[in-house]
Amino acid sequence: MAVISADIFKKIRQIQIRTSHTVSDLLAGAYHSAFKGRGMEFEEVRPYQPGDEVRSIDWNVTARMNTPYVKNYREERELTVMLLVDISASSQFGRSDASKKQFIAELGAILAFSATQNNDKVGLILFSDRVEKYIPPNRGLRHVLRVIRELLVSKAEYSGTNIEVALKYLAKVQKRKGVCFLISDFIAQACPKETRIISKRHDLISVCITDPYEIELPNIGLINVQDLESGSEYLIDSSDPNVREAYRQETEKRIQRQKKLMTACKSGFIDIRTDQEYVTAIRDYFKLKEKRR
Repeated sequence: MAVISADIFKKIRQIQIRTSHTVSDLLAGAYHSAFKGRGMEFEEVRPYQPGDEVRSIDWNVTARMNTPYVKNYREERELTVMLLVDISASSQFGRSDASKKQFIAELGAILAFSATQNNDKVGLILFSDRVEKYIPPNRGLRHVLRVIRELLVSKAEYSGTNIEVALKYLAKVQKRKGVCFLISDFIAQACPKETRIISKRHDLISVCITDPYEIELPNIGLINVQDLESGSEYLIDSSDPNVREAYRQETEKRIQRQKKLMTACKSGFIDIRTDQEYVTAIRDYFKLKEKRR
């Protein structure tokens, strides 16, 4: 791991302590149940016991031993979890002590620790309007801490967002079926073609991150606002209820657009606000996915 400052190390350590307890207490079992391995692998034969499925009897061994034996299987786990994280300029939006970027770092840690506790590999793709960084999938605490570090400190060289580029890159580097969390505010244009391609090959889940100020514009009169990705500035009257309502509707349309796309692709969608409890939303999705399986 690269040399890091004491301040960043402290943040990583705080996130590790906070999220690892959450994973142990609330999410690990739900994650394991929601995301099964690639199949079942034969492990051994053992003597038949009352209650065993008759279909699992190994008739060849039973004939040789002159007593019933059954085949025992274990889940062939070995999953790869990819975190595709939008680090474009809009991720800097939010209060100075709680930007979307900081929130996403903790959320990424939760998902990474859930995976590593099940001995699954974790990889990371950071993107803006191009891929900014790629960390190949690996296991272990040291690797997860590196992922958290990159989520905290990586800065995009470019300000825009291009989800299509990120999904195409994922298709190149991740050939085997995996679980892919696409974490973004989805301000960018939707890309239905690439989303469908990835959804057929991988278990794709969109995690939509929204700051409360993106939904409820504060009533403070005339204000200058800037599009963080394009740099354009606008003067708006936040005291006008029609302006505030149009602002809210625009954010809602953005969220619903991505949700409808994921539903059409039979893939997952989690809507999370930075001022609300997110662990429950993740756990509820894991449980819902388990039921649908």
